[in-house]
Amino acid sequence: MARTKTPPFTWEDAFSRVPEARTLAADDDGPNLVISDLARLKEFLDWTHIKQCLLKPYFEHANYPLVESRELLPSFESDAQEYRELPGFSMVCLARPLDYFSEIFQFDILHNVLEHVGFGLGPACPLEQSVLAQNLRTFLDRMPKPLQDEFKRGFSRRDLTALENYPRLVPYLDQMDRAHVMALDSDGAFYLAGVYASFPSDLDTEIKRYGLRMKRFAPGDNVRYELHRNFVYQFLMELYGFAIVSERRTSSALFARRLFRLGEEYLVRVLGQSDRTITTLWSHSDAQHYPRVEKLALVQVDKEQKDAIRTLSRGRYFVDRERRVVILRVVYKQHKYDPGNVQQDRALSVLHQEVVHPITGRATRRVNLIKDTTNMFLRLNDIVRGEYTGRIVYKRNEVVENTDTHEKRLKFLFAWLSKHQRRYIAYSEEFYAKVVRVLDGYLLNPDNLDVFQSMHELHQEVWGKYSYIRQARKVKILDDLNRGAGKGRTRILERLEQSNHVLHELKFELVNYFDVLVQAVIDICGHTLHDGYLVSTYVSRKEEELTRYGQDVRKQYGRMVALLDEFKAIRRSRAEYPAQVARAV
Repeated sequence: MARTKTPPFTWEDAFSRVPEARTLAADDDGPNLVISDLARLKEFLDWTHIKQCLLKPYFEHANYPLVESRELLPSFESDAQEYRELPGFSMVCLARPLDYFSEIFQFDILHNVLEHVGFGLGPACPLEQSVLAQNLRTFLDRMPKPLQDEFKRGFSRRDLTALENYPRLVPYLDQMDRAHVMALDSDGAFYLAGVYASFPSDLDTEIKRYGLRMKRFAPGDNVRYELHRNFVYQFLMELYGFAIVSERRTSSALFARRLFRLGEEYLVRVLGQSDRTITTLWSHSDAQHYPRVEKLALVQVDKEQKDAIRTLSRGRYFVDRERRVVILRVVYKQHKYDPGNVQQDRALSVLHQEVVHPITGRATRRVNLIKDTTNMFLRLNDIVRGEYTGRIVYKRNEVVENTDTHEKRLKFLFAWLSKHQRRYIAYSEEFYAKVVRVLDGYLLNPDNLDVFQSMHELHQEVWGKYSYIRQARKVKILDDLNRGAGKGRTRILERLEQSNHVLHELKFELVNYFDVLVQAVIDICGHTLHDGYLVSTYVSRKEEELTRYGQDVRKQYGRMVALLDEFKAIRRSRAEYPAQVARAV
């Protein structure tokens, strides 16, 4: 018997086997959809927004800009382009009834028909018609004029607050400025409670408060504020899932931060027209210090990821098999700022990633699309060979297309190394060795010497970024060696020997000086040299009381003291240099 060919997937088919999503396909009023739990509401919103705001535009626009998987890896990149023809929205859901006057944000309220009129009244009820008409006027007042007549024809007799009607409203909500609001009614069911919401965003206060807490700022110190402001701003935004981007996403992030501090049970969601990614911040039960960050996007699986393609094909996870397009959900974990960590810029990391089935809504975590080291290395190789055909944003303001010239390759490398810096620092020795071989082969190639001299500043920028990664990786090795070094006698000598070897190598790389790394070295060595067990067992004792092993430990201890003094001397000379230049001028 011949095997039946699977019909092509269309956006209308999306989530047809998900009970909460069946209302998306209904053309007439179905039964009331009652959702009282925030987690269930989030699922309903997932199906609705994926279908209406990702899949529908993908199938309606021949050149829909798919999200590259690397864009979902922290740290997040600046937007390359705005796609005004694509949907964009923001919303907040509060798991409680609204108190209109006392709310901390402004919005136009909608009135729940059932709450104001009661059950069992027909559509001819004058009070019900009055509430419906008032809600309609509220919508029309904030809607673009070209859409108003169409909206009146389709929604004049519908309850705009009912959850079962929300999917039909999404295309219009996407065209309205500002956010929409959901909340619980008096019976404990979610409904659309407002439109045209403005989220408060006291960005100045938040940046200064957070910078002081990180000890990157000091009261009244303008120089420190100028030097570190951008780092603090970027770190704060990344904690909430964004780069330094548009007002819509910035205000959504800071509003979510404020709601979390107030102990609210809530969900904030935003879709940017430039990032094509649905970002959700919500008060997940496992999120203790920050709201849970989650992203949804349409991603193209790289053709080199053959194992992932086979797995996804067997499970029929592709939205578009020919272009290898899937619905990818990424969940993130936040990290508190740690000045002692060489990866101190890491505010966010991937907790898990999953591909969502376009029909059943079920997700699989059996594939790794965004943290694939093989794919990452191949892309780096393509860049230096001039074979990469994507686009990047260089220094947040210049879009660079492809790598057909050395100038473009260097700009790509700068952006690429900045993006993946923390991964090159932390990943395996085998992966790092491959990266070094590729970068050395390009940046130190004698055949490229004349070209690089003609663009000396750009070449030095890339070399500086590469040097930082090399040094930071050594500092991380040093930190790993000395973490908990005094918890017993085992391997103390080996740790000190290996640490001194790393310090000796690192000393000669400081021709490219990075104050934050030198300070980290000084802190790590200082912690080791002041370890109570090490000092009392091997350093404070008389020479004749020590075994041969103990004498070797003391010798290595003394060597570390000498190396630490050299690093301190280097730091002092670097600190004095600007003052010397100023006096000379």
